Amino acid sequence: MTSDPVALIASLLPGKGERNYGLALVNQRAHALQAAWLAEQARCSAALITAALLHDVGHMVHDLGEDPAAVGIDDRHEERGESFLKQYFGQDVTEPVRLHVAAKRYLCAAQPDYFARLSDDSVRSLVLQGGPMTRAEAADFAARPGAMDAVRLRRFDEAAKVKGLVTPPVAHFLPYVRASLQSA
Repeated sequence: MTSDPVALIASLLPGKGERNYGLALVNQRAHALQAAWLAEQARCSAALITAALLHDVGHMVHDLGEDPAAVGIDDRHEERGESFLKQYFGQDVTEPVRLHVAAKRYLCAAQPDYFARLSDDSVRSLVLQGGPMTRAEAADFAARPGAMDAVRLRRFDEAAKVKGLVTPPVAHFLPYVRASLQSA
């Protein structure tokens, strides 16, 4: 294992990123690249592009199998991802990652038409993740620092499941990753 976090990330995405992405027609790597590309096209900060690239890294750093949700297990990938990433990044990267599942629950409560746009995977995992937020939970979520970045990330996440979409490779996004590293 390398001590260079950028090299570690560069190797993780092509390695464990080849796993299927639940029921979607793309693998983890393609999903990550599509999310980062959408964030880049939206002219997001380096930190949010990095968060988009790495938002599902929690799926890649556990040994629960390729699709734990299929057997009723919430892998809590947002927490696993935040724990892994906070070794290298500040809250401008880790908070959107940690909150992107809560952002899905929030959007289902705050925008009733959002649920209809969820993929089958996201609907299935939503049940395991607590379902749509209550009004009080949604108000609390919206007031949190980083919540709106998590909502933006969540929208990139949902749109990043297009089979065969050509995106830049992992190497294209590594300057954003390097720029987002916290100071040693």
